[in-house]
Amino acid sequence: MADHDAGREMRDEPALSQDFPAPKNGRVTSLPATVGANLRRLRARSGLSLEKLAAISGVSRGMIGRIEMGRSTPTVGLLSQLADALDVQIVSLITVRDVPTASVLRHGGSTTIAASDGKFVTRPLSRRHLAGVEFFEITIAPAHLEEGARRESGTVAHVVVASGVVVVTVAGEQPTTLAARDAIIFPADVAHSYHNVGDDEAILYVTLSPPASHA
Repeated sequence: MADHDAGREMRDEPALSQDFPAPKNGRVTSLPATVGANLRRLRARSGLSLEKLAAISGVSRGMIGRIEMGRSTPTVGLLSQLADALDVQIVSLITVRDVPTASVLRHGGSTTIAASDGKFVTRPLSRRHLAGVEFFEITIAPAHLEEGARRESGTVAHVVVASGVVVVTVAGEQPTTLAARDAIIFPADVAHSYHNVGDDEAILYVTLSPPASHA
């Protein structure tokens, strides 16, 4: 679609602001700026260039560029075309997103969970109120063997050894010896264990990814 066609469409259709009320979250923002920022973010997430999005959506590259820069407010029709091309709902393009803030977890002030008389210590590193991926630091005393907690069916564990030498055993498989910077990925819904076979304390970083239906 040529730019002048898109411009005509914008004149013929009702403006977006006439069809959708302003967000009721107490934040005042420019609708063109909101749509532009969301469009840039969603296009980048999809790995689409301006040219590719234009080809898929039927909206011209120039029009998409102006929308992303907040210089044009799209009509409902153009917004629908872009949302379909990005495989999202229209609301994803018009909703004001809260800017995430950084969270600092100081080692000395962290909450830890100790098991086996303090020989297996877990330190949560993800936000508890956020559903989805969980991230932990695990410290294992020398020579200690710990059975891992089995998780919900479909959960996947990604384990990286930061220091020490650890043998990870997953049900039905041969034990795997991991040294510093080695990693292993396995289903966390089966029996598994961690054995620090070194002379020093071992430190692991574990990420638990939820089943695909929960992601």
